[in-house]
Amino acid sequence: MPATPAYPPHSAPRLYVDSELSEGAEIRLEGSHAHYLLKVMRIQQGDPVKLFDDRTGEYLAHVSALGKRDLILAIDGKTREREAVPDLWLCTAPIKKDRFNWIVEKATELGVAKIVPVQTERTQGQGLKPEKLRAHMIEAAEQCERTALPSLNSLTKLPALLEQWPDGRHLFFADERIHETGEGSFRKALVAHDGPAAILIGPEGGFSDSENDMILALPQSVAVSLGPRILRADTAAIAAISLWMAGRGDWNPG
Repeated sequence: MPATPAYPPHSAPRLYVDSELSEGAEIRLEGSHAHYLLKVMRIQQGDPVKLFDDRTGEYLAHVSALGKRDLILAIDGKTREREAVPDLWLCTAPIKKDRFNWIVEKATELGVAKIVPVQTERTQGQGLKPEKLRAHMIEAAEQCERTALPSLNSLTKLPALLEQWPDGRHLFFADERIHETGEGSFRKALVAHDGPAAILIGPEGGFSDSENDMILALPQSVAVSLGPRILRADTAAIAAISLWMAGRGDWNPG
């Protein structure tokens, strides 16, 4: 006898819904969500759909009614609670649009709790569109089975960010100059500095000397090296997140 297929199938569409979900509820989808399910996925009556709301978790639903431009989903039950998110912020200077979109997408996949765009003296990509960035976050979370989204701050000037920095949060500062001194091991810094954290990544061209001094003057600042090679800003952001997750985040549950 053939094995019973897994249910819900992994191929079931998965969508973020910006409203609180609950077992037994019905939800009507219109607009882009309905277009995706009806025209792209060719969904049929009774087909399964996974939903998550960034509030309570993930749910399994099925199509209970179909229209030409909308559909109704009946929620059968919860499949997962909202995931616990490591307390890590990514504070990074915007760079060219497509590359910054990529940073936001990958930071979402890797599990950061908050993304803070930071305006510096050399920041080039200041014309941010929060709704576009959030769309990239949502798409990444939908595809990567995440049940939580990072929060997204508005563009913040570096001096204001540092002036308002919370006392109990370490700020790991990727300082490309420190490798030459033989200091700044990220691994050792993670051992010495547990608790809520943030990673600060500069723009293309790096921080100015005055900005470097300003950052290092912050008591919570921890200068770290990302190795012997000079990394592009987008590579540096993802490398630093990965190192923190492996050392202190949920890649290292022990």
